[in-house]
Amino acid sequence: MTRLFRGLFIGSVFIRHGLDQLLLTSLQKPWLNVLARVLRLGRNLQAPRGQRIRQALERLGPIFVKFGQVLSTRRDLLPMDIADELARLQDKVPPFDSDVAIATIERAFQKSLTEIFVSFEREPVASASIAQVHFAVLKDRSGRQREVAVKVLRPGMLAAIEKDLSLLRMMAGWVDAISSVGRRLKPREVVAEFDKYLHDELDLVREAANAAQLRRNMAGLDLVLIPEMFWDYCMPEVIVMERMHGVPVSQVDHLRAAGVDIPKLARDGVTIFFTQVFRDGFFHADMHPGNIQVSIEPATFGRYISLDFGIIGALSRSDKEYLAQNFTAFFRRDYKRVAELHIESGWVPGATRVDELESAIRSVCEPYFDRPLKDFSLGLVLMRLFQTSRRFHVEIQPQLVLLQKTLLNIEGLGRQLDPELDLWSTAKPFLERWMIDQLGPKKVIDQMRVEAPMYAKLLPELPRLLADFLKTARNGSGGAMEQLLLEQRRTNRLLQALLYGCLGFVLGVLALQLIIRVRLF
Repeated sequence: MTRLFRGLFIGSVFIRHGLDQLLLTSLQKPWLNVLARVLRLGRNLQAPRGQRIRQALERLGPIFVKFGQVLSTRRDLLPMDIADELARLQDKVPPFDSDVAIATIERAFQKSLTEIFVSFEREPVASASIAQVHFAVLKDRSGRQREVAVKVLRPGMLAAIEKDLSLLRMMAGWVDAISSVGRRLKPREVVAEFDKYLHDELDLVREAANAAQLRRNMAGLDLVLIPEMFWDYCMPEVIVMERMHGVPVSQVDHLRAAGVDIPKLARDGVTIFFTQVFRDGFFHADMHPGNIQVSIEPATFGRYISLDFGIIGALSRSDKEYLAQNFTAFFRRDYKRVAELHIESGWVPGATRVDELESAIRSVCEPYFDRPLKDFSLGLVLMRLFQTSRRFHVEIQPQLVLLQKTLLNIEGLGRQLDPELDLWSTAKPFLERWMIDQLGPKKVIDQMRVEAPMYAKLLPELPRLLADFLKTARNGSGGAMEQLLLEQRRTNRLLQALLYGCLGFVLGVLALQLIIRVRLF
């Protein structure tokens, strides 16, 4: 019965905002278009369609707001006007009762609040659909008092999520069955992606682990601060982390008045992004201004502060290599190579003509080069690329969806901080170093270091293997010594070839590095 009432409420909101009319029109059937015009009578539907969709999702509550946020990243599926409007959805809801938050904390740790914290601020400092945050003071293992932030999961979330997800799955099935246009939007896959995203966010320990990994990765960069997690106080419903002191990155005037070098801050943001993506393959994928602050403390002045690690992107080694080659070819305007990489990676069917795809990519990208960031919209470029790519049946890879979203965040952040930022000039030195590291002696040494344990295990076994060989040969034809000498000569020739090959490889790598430095960029 509850599900029925919820379904009726969703239907009434859809009708109030004219989403039924949008659906009928999108099906591209003449008789449905006539029906849509009839249903439009008596309703004021002058607002743009994207705005009406956003307002409907906000009316339906936090789970649908989050669904819209996830959907806004799928610019390969949505028209740009709708994607842009959905990106404006704000995940802000009224805080829940502090007594409920305290009860959740005490239940998670099996202790009273006064046993856990020296002090605890009942008024939350931030509230969202999944959790809210309180400031507190905690004694760590060494007895020092530490300022901390306590993130508490909103109660009853699992039941609410499952209820709305079941309705979303049902609606996705309807959209998928109605028309080919609906199937192109991949509604079932999008809802499944949203399902995984939400359930990951419900486990706060996962978020704490993400933060700890990023903190280790960024430790030597000296450009960004990640809060320390207090693992004695991390549970699925509650996590306790270091309290960070900073100014929101959106308050540019405040930062400038404090003496922060704003253009350098913009460049540092690009460096952090490329480091996380290409060096680590593990990146903060929710880098909107609400999750980013800047430190003005003397010891860490001018560094970024990252918060909220519920959404993290991960790339494999092959993903990183493919992306690096694409970036390099793209910024060199080698559109043929970009087209070839799309085909080699399986993004487009193998029978696609390279020259046709190259021409399409060139027509999209060429007008945007040699412009400052204020005149360059990555979102517009992506929109045109997605529109063009549909002709070639391009399949956007799921593991790169978060990367696309983060690129758009970086663009917005860069434009806010420094409209004159040259994204390519900032990224070029990093990509150059990364490409050399992939092909140079450092890569060989790192690979040998990784494989050293295998060789260390094999070496002590060599005498036994030789004894087994001699025993087998003695029990055979009796020509053990001749066979041993023959094997020895073969081994010597193999070692000589290996030695010469290694020397040749090192010389080749050095020559390749020189070519890369001189010609690649």
